[in-house]
Parts: sequence; structure tokens; C-alpha cells
Amino acid sequence: MRKHPAKKQQGIYQVYGINGTSNIIQTKKLTVMRIDIMQGGSAERKKWVQQLGEKIPLPVHRLPKDQFLKKYKGKRTQGIVVTFRGEVIRHMSSFTHSEQTDCLLALDSLEDPQNLGQIIRTAECANITGILLPEHQSVQVTDTVLQVSQGAFVHLPLYQCGNLHQQLRQLKKEGFLIIGVENSVDSRPWHSLDYQQKLVLVMGSEGKGIRPIIKKTCDELITIPMQGKLNSLNVSSATAVILFERLRQISS
Repeated sequence: MRKHPAKKQQGIYQVYGINGTSNIIQTKKLTVMRIDIMQGGSAERKKWVQQLGEKIPLPVHRLPKDQFLKKYKGKRTQGIVVTFRGEVIRHMSSFTHSEQTDCLLALDSLEDPQNLGQIIRTAECANITGILLPEHQSVQVTDTVLQVSQGAFVHLPLYQCGNLHQQLRQLKKEGFLIIGVENSVDSRPWHSLDYQQKLVLVMGSEGKGIRPIIKKTCDELITIPMQGKLNSLNVSSATAVILFERLRQISS
């Protein structure tokens, strides 16, 4: 079995780049521990970066270029790095009184942190209610995941669930329809589903798809038919197709 990166028990993370840093320092949910800025770098040319620490006290450190590059060797930083702490992942709460068009995205046995980061970013852009992340047998939230999400995790609730199967059964009781995305002869086309209802959309792992026990929990399966030589999309690409079809339907 593939080993997954260890979970951030201490809740301390580091993110590089202008967009990620901007999103982090604007939220009150996280505590900024340190901001490193490279003197003469692209980030320093931004007016808001130049003003960091003036109105709001922040631990800003402006480092000479050689010192900064040595410290963050091999990293594509755009000249700015933020270290912060906080609860990035929330515990599940009741959705009994949620909105009729609320939509949760459940990720079953996802393995690639790059895919998770891209999915978080896509889900935030598509106005998803939140993402369910299994605590076991799945990639955990790491610096890489947060980096790829480009700060989207600040605005999108990430919910940890100990047992995805039990959590989906509970969400059924709270009025959600559980929809699995799976290549199967029993699946209907993704665009034929009525997305204007309380939904949990379940995406499977990169190689094996949705586990059988989770598939049995689904009320229905949908698929994205392929016409090329490959038989499946990358999971983050497939997620984008599904989520933006939902957004199109609820917005029209």
C-alpha cells in the first residue's frame, strides 16, 4: 500500500507565492508566524507587500536575495513565503437545516496531494459547500496540498471524517442524495443529473475509483463518457467537469 504523508498534528504550515500569502494574511482564522520577503523579488514590487506590517503588526522579515534563495532553494516562491498555524480542517457538524442546493464533495481514498490541492481550488471556484476528507487510507492535508490550492482552503470548509461510509449514511438521514462518479455500465451521463438538490458527490481514488462499500452507499452513479483512446480523466479534471455542470444548473 502506498504510504501517505503524515498529517500535520501541530497545525503549522508553510505556503509560497503571492496569491497564497495574500489569502492567508487576510483571514482571521489563521495565525501568521512569519513572512519572509526576498529583497528585489517580484513579490516586493506589489504595493500590499511593501505595506505589510505597517497597519497590522505582522512578523515580516525582508531577506537579502542570496539569503532568501539559500533558505528556500529549489522552491518557486515568487519572493514571498508565509509560515502560519491554525485549524485548517474542521470536524463535521449537522447539515439537517442546510440549504436545499448545498453540495458536499467526498473524496474516497485519494492518494496524490497535487490532485487534492487542485480539487480544493476547483471546489472553491465552483461554490461547493465543503469537502469531506477521510482520516485514514487517504492523502492528508500537507504544505503541498495547501500550496497547490492557492489559498482556496481559507474560504472552503474541509471536513475530517473518521469513517466515510458511516458519514455518508448520516448525511442521507439529513436529506442528502449520495452520487458516486464512476465509470460503469450502470452509470448515467453526468449532465443528466438534476443538481438542484442537496447532494454529496463522491470521487474515488486515482487508480481504483470508489471502494465497493462506498459505492453501495450511493443512491446513484454518474459518469463522464470518454471518446478518446484513454478510458478515464484525471480525478481533478473529472471533478472540475462535474462541479461546473452543477454550477451551471443552479445558476441558470
